[in-house]
Amino acid sequence: MNAPEITTPTLRPYLPATADFASGKDSPRAFLERCLAALDAWEPTIGAFVTLNLAAARIAADESTKRWRSGKPLSAIDGMPIGVKDIIETIDMPTQNGSSLFAGFRSERDGASVAALREAGAVIVGKTVTTEFAATEPRDTRNPWDTARTPGGSSSGSAAAVAVGAISVGLGTQVLGSILRPASFCGCFGFKPTVGAINRGGSYDGLSQSVHGPLAASLPEAWQVACEIAQRAGGDPGFPGLYGPATPPAAETPRRLAVLETDGWAVATTAARQALEATVAKLKAAGIAIATRHDHKQVDAIETAIQGARELSIAINTWESRWPINTYRARDAGKLSKSMLDRGIQAEAMTLDDYRRHIADRDRRRAAYHELATEFDACITLSAPGAAPVGLGSTGNPIFVVPGSMLGVPTLSLPVLNDSGLPLGLQLLGFAHRDAALFATAGSVLEIMKG
Repeated sequence: MNAPEITTPTLRPYLPATADFASGKDSPRAFLERCLAALDAWEPTIGAFVTLNLAAARIAADESTKRWRSGKPLSAIDGMPIGVKDIIETIDMPTQNGSSLFAGFRSERDGASVAALREAGAVIVGKTVTTEFAATEPRDTRNPWDTARTPGGSSSGSAAAVAVGAISVGLGTQVLGSILRPASFCGCFGFKPTVGAINRGGSYDGLSQSVHGPLAASLPEAWQVACEIAQRAGGDPGFPGLYGPATPPAAETPRRLAVLETDGWAVATTAARQALEATVAKLKAAGIAIATRHDHKQVDAIETAIQGARELSIAINTWESRWPINTYRARDAGKLSKSMLDRGIQAEAMTLDDYRRHIADRDRRRAAYHELATEFDACITLSAPGAAPVGLGSTGNPIFVVPGSMLGVPTLSLPVLNDSGLPLGLQLLGFAHRDAALFATAGSVLEIMKG
């Protein structure tokens, strides 16, 4: 295959192409080949994948092509090229968790979300790069907008692969900011569902704030993929799963939005602040009521409630990481990063009572935030303090997106802002189990931003 010349990263939405599948004007196999051409062009530069199974992907795309031609697709995403974060099990490829400790490891099964995607006809292209155990230690993926910059983490490979059109959707996970931050840095859509809305069976991210969610080439595809998984695998055990329609929610103009500065405002770049302020002005001009901490007591109270979200979340994550870090360390401590070893030491210095205080504090903050739902359709803020920082030694600051993770609410990053010509996401935060309503609001915001 002759790879096209590398130019600007370009998203490749799948859903619009399906309109030509039945007639034969286009096909899932042809679409896959366009993705693989982009993969050939970009992968040597950005390193988004750790494992590929292109032979199986082509077979799956051919089977999907037959189904569309016969008018019997398995779902709206039948044939969609998807990458799976390498912390989620796949029967046909290793699950290496971004760690040499798991080099070549095969579980011989699909995780719940991957099994659901295959049932829906999706084409699994490969496993995308993750940081070590989806935590803080980065690997070698580079940002396609500037290869000297981080793509974000821990869903780094998924974001970079979607950004260049090598796949339409990458499956990611988030416990602090691992979906929204790389989506912001790489210029794609990121969706973190309500906690528990997507079944995480077969995934090595067992922390209580963690969720599965898509990094996508379009807003409708983010919804459709999450919905198809939930319909077949449900949510985490004991959770009701993702609520909402079987098709992407229609745009609906919100009545009122709250602007949250978060702890991130103090470290945001001037360009990022100005981008958010310009967005607020546009939304106001479209007739949407806006409230901030400076003119609304309840919003100010929530700003206080989410202060220290990162510190609280890290404390909770640390206790919850005591196992399995202790078993990894016993197996071969030399294959763990210093940050992972340090987290294990910190976990062993904590007590169960410490953890109980932390989760009680989180519950209190979640309850306070939910009170906003009676007056506001959603909250808006930045997805990151600015463009992706230079250097690959860090995945960037998650300070703007940690509050949504701590609160357990659905959040979206929309690629509609920029900082010095580089991508910057606009973040929308919704309310627990109202994911569909958040998408309806996001659709309206997108229309306003494009207008």
